[in-house]
Amino acid sequence: MTVIATAASESTNTYPPRTIGLTNVVRSEWTKLRTVRSTYWTAVAAVLATIGIAVLGSTQYVRNFRPGDLEGFDAANFVLQGLYVAQIALGALGVLTITGEYATGMIRTTLTAVPQRRVVIALKGLVYLVAMVIVGEILSFTTFGIGQAILHAKHAGVSLSDPGVLRVVIGGGLYLTSVGLLAFALGTLVRRTAGALASFFGVLFLPSALIDLLPSSWRADAIKFAPANAGTQILNTNRVHEMLGPWQGLGMLTLYGLVILLGALYLLGRRDA
Repeated sequence: MTVIATAASESTNTYPPRTIGLTNVVRSEWTKLRTVRSTYWTAVAAVLATIGIAVLGSTQYVRNFRPGDLEGFDAANFVLQGLYVAQIALGALGVLTITGEYATGMIRTTLTAVPQRRVVIALKGLVYLVAMVIVGEILSFTTFGIGQAILHAKHAGVSLSDPGVLRVVIGGGLYLTSVGLLAFALGTLVRRTAGALASFFGVLFLPSALIDLLPSSWRADAIKFAPANAGTQILNTNRVHEMLGPWQGLGMLTLYGLVILLGALYLLGRRDA
């Protein structure tokens, strides 16, 4: 028995228990994201909506063009109008990224394999947001290029070297990422798809509608801090004086998402999966 005990002890010392490691967790989350059908469907919907609206809008503008139309025309913002539709599709993906695991019960398997709940959810969100940055920037630059190619037929287009244009195009991808952060945060907080989607649309759009009901003296001060109004300032070539600056507005929208996500991560350790 002494020999058996000694052998067991040596075996334990020779083969220490393995840990999964953060790299493997990231790889696992990336596999989950890219192998789910909803990822591809929402990405396709976002691409078709954004580029399709740019093509239709630019073609219609060129067809009905009059020289006076150039006054105050924001060509960069005009061709990126489809991002307002894309945010719905990609925001829904942010919700489904986390609520889908709760719906199938797979979240229990994930948290059993990686007991550090907050770490694994944070990494899940990081993988989704990195994907959002890449998809958002490619979509924004591609849409801009297509739209401007059509507008140049009437010399109404702009280039990336024009004042404020590069910021708008880069900001298009960053805006989608900030919206995605808000969606993922609400999905983590609510954990049910229907409720999280309702919360996402409510937090993003409802404050603007409610603020419009306030007296005009209050509305002017409050409207600039509404999530959608603040974030979309990054898509305007010229600053709207009554609103926050482009980067301030985007930062405000991002702050909403971060605060909600931090609250969701706090609650994650205090309730069952």
